[in-house]
Amino acid sequence: MTISATSLRTGTLAALCYGLLAMAPVVAQQAAAPLPPGSPLIGQPENEAAKKLAPVAPPPLPTARDKLPLDKLVVPKGFKLEVYASGIGNARTLKLGDKGTVFVSTRLADKVYAITDKGGVREVKVIASGLYRPNGLAFKDGTLYIGELSQISKIENIEDTLDNPAKPTVIYSDLPKDEAHGWKTLTIGPDSKLYFQVGAPCNICMPDDQHAQIRRINLDGSGVEVVARGIRQIVGMDWQPNTKILYFSENSRDWLSEDVPNDKLNRLMNPGRDNFGYPYCHQGNIADPEFGWGRSCEEFVHPIALLGPHAAVLGMRFYTGSMFPAEFHDNIILARHGSWNRTNRFGADVVLIKLGKDGLLPNWAEPGDQRKDVVPLVTGFLQNNTYIGRPVDVLQMKDGSMLISDDWNGAVYRLSYSH
Repeated sequence: MTISATSLRTGTLAALCYGLLAMAPVVAQQAAAPLPPGSPLIGQPENEAAKKLAPVAPPPLPTARDKLPLDKLVVPKGFKLEVYASGIGNARTLKLGDKGTVFVSTRLADKVYAITDKGGVREVKVIASGLYRPNGLAFKDGTLYIGELSQISKIENIEDTLDNPAKPTVIYSDLPKDEAHGWKTLTIGPDSKLYFQVGAPCNICMPDDQHAQIRRINLDGSGVEVVARGIRQIVGMDWQPNTKILYFSENSRDWLSEDVPNDKLNRLMNPGRDNFGYPYCHQGNIADPEFGWGRSCEEFVHPIALLGPHAAVLGMRFYTGSMFPAEFHDNIILARHGSWNRTNRFGADVVLIKLGKDGLLPNWAEPGDQRKDVVPLVTGFLQNNTYIGRPVDVLQMKDGSMLISDDWNGAVYRLSYSH
């Protein structure tokens, strides 16, 4: 039988098409599922080193008190670190009540806790549950304010009702529901207004008018104003005790490189006008390769200091107590949660930031891993490039000691000093 060239080509094409159709389900199964909106892996470079990097999930349960890594944590001479409370899964933000209650938020759990201390006997109890990303806390005049992903609530007279607290009452809910950078940080200003951030809904993108900003509201939820723009994500805010200026830590973008950009320390000098550069400019002096075209970093507010590459700078407080040495007074104690977007991890410590008399640091653009004015205070959370703890927030107590939360171990530590 003779087979023509045309028949051969037709048969070959049919076989090829049949083969491709047969392979289609296999190819579809092998293709990676699309990342969800806001995933921190969006933008990951196509190289083997980058593909090994991903956010580090904490252990599912809090560490038992006798297993906490106190023996591996290092503090300067004269300081003492001890366990204040344990068994608080995903312990995050710390706030102090008027009557000495320490309130502890969570981000991955649905609870807010209270730690009471009666004659040295401490008790941990849940005061609110069924919440969604309840990271932010603020306290004023007996009322606890709770910032969830997309709403802010309050519980009045909370310290008088710890054993039977009321359910939180929502005061503000005009907020996006993005998971990426959706958790809130709260602080109450000298103007008795509640300040909080609405982070960028992504690693790097052009945010709309509802994102990448700091807002403030009255304590009843009214009178919303945008007081700053151009921020990516804030997880620490406090007020300079003399000037009453708002300082805040900011997490910079990922996937630009291993060593830049640095996370930042900022201050808000011109509420309603200040823009801190996101997404156009990073760390005050690096134009974004996609969004920075046609823009200059000089258009935006420079940071006070750079605090390290992907360091995850979180909670911060101005120290106003008398227990610690004089060099701490009116300077900042800040927790660095530690990097994930870096092969050799950086951070995972608590540091003292020594400001100048003008409230600034000399040479703000000096990299945060070389600064002499950022002094280690508690180290050892990172051992052999592996986390054994991750500090989140710091809180000054009435006696001048400091509490430090650790969401990795679900614990709160007390840092004290004696001559």
